[in-house]
Amino acid sequence: MNQSDFSLPSGCTIRAASASDIKSIRMLVWSAKLDPTQLRWEQFWVIECEGKLAACGQLRNFEGAQELGSLVVAKDWREIGLGSYLTQYLIQQATKPLYLECLGKRLASFYSRFGFLEVPVQDLPQSLKFKFGLSQLAKFLFRVPVTIMQYREGS
Repeated sequence: MNQSDFSLPSGCTIRAASASDIKSIRMLVWSAKLDPTQLRWEQFWVIECEGKLAACGQLRNFEGAQELGSLVVAKDWREIGLGSYLTQYLIQQATKPLYLECLGKRLASFYSRFGFLEVPVQDLPQSLKFKFGLSQLAKFLFRVPVTIMQYREGS
């Protein structure tokens, strides 16, 4: 898949987040019950539709890797392709090997459409092993359905 496979609906634009977006980003992330820590507006891209923040996602930098995270589409804007567009956009912005972790088979299936494949913790770069290792512990202890994935172009 490439960017031309997805388009933004009319009235929607994508842009780098600004400091004034942080409150809206936090609200979106909290509404999706995602980890609200380490939300740095400088790492986010947002989609605005009709003057409202409709979606957000971030590329977090680690040594030798990046993480696609906090990708959320506001409830009123779902099912029109914003998540797909933003995922593809963030993949294109990535400058290092790209990883993510997601909850549940449905999200893993969503990301696999873009070329993400499940990877074991031991195959992660050192800079991500601790962070993602904690979620694997939760997976084991509490049966949380966490999947760690890596983007592989052409997959």
